[in-house]
Amino acid sequence: MKKRFFIYFSYKGTAYHGWQIQPNGISVQEVLTQALCTILRTTLEITGAGRTDTGVHAKLMVAHFDLETDLPVSLDLVAKLNSFLPNDIAVFKIAEVKTNAHARFDAISRQYEYHVVTRKNVFKNESAARGSQNLNFEAMNIAAKTLLEYRDFTSFSKLHTDVKTNNCAISHAEWTQQDEEWVFSIQADRFLRNMVRAIVGTLFEVGRNKMSVEEFRTVIEAKNRCKAGVSVPAHGLYLVDIQYPENLFL
Repeated sequence: MKKRFFIYFSYKGTAYHGWQIQPNGISVQEVLTQALCTILRTTLEITGAGRTDTGVHAKLMVAHFDLETDLPVSLDLVAKLNSFLPNDIAVFKIAEVKTNAHARFDAISRQYEYHVVTRKNVFKNESAARGSQNLNFEAMNIAAKTLLEYRDFTSFSKLHTDVKTNNCAISHAEWTQQDEEWVFSIQADRFLRNMVRAIVGTLFEVGRNKMSVEEFRTVIEAKNRCKAGVSVPAHGLYLVDIQYPENLFL
């Protein structure tokens, strides 16, 4: 009888062509799948909660996989995976779920962070984007709050995607200062391709006083990607949390 498991893990995305398996580059999905197949001596597929682009990091990612049997009792699979996987991928836990539970479609919220340093920092080159020292984060926060009033985020979506709707329910969007970094935290029920990076790029326009808060609203209402700012670099972006209904877990 088929059994389904959720696997919780993190990764530094610098060396990978994103989460999803690619024909011409190494991906996190490929490396994790190979590790599971080797250790469990079986063939399986892993379905992620979403896709992250090349260079994007995940403090917490979730995926599911199926087995025809229970996990081997004698095997500490988390420890075995962590000894097998490269240093930039780490597994936290594996939990059995209902056989129809889906890592992507059953997620009820996701949270991202975008990390920015405002001065040159050689230790942050792969983990935070460089922003201007003169960014007006107060104005950027006022603009960020307006995101909660809207549902259609076409203006911040990558063009020509295969989604049926560009509607998202954003429940939190805020800039906070953490030591030498500024961190933009945003939570929603779902996100569009490139959405967070496009939002941050447009908020930078507000922070540089090149766009007012009202003009930021106009960008959202235009439902036109060409009206928004450029997407910020991938290496500052982190997937940090995914929430599921408790009744999925056994």
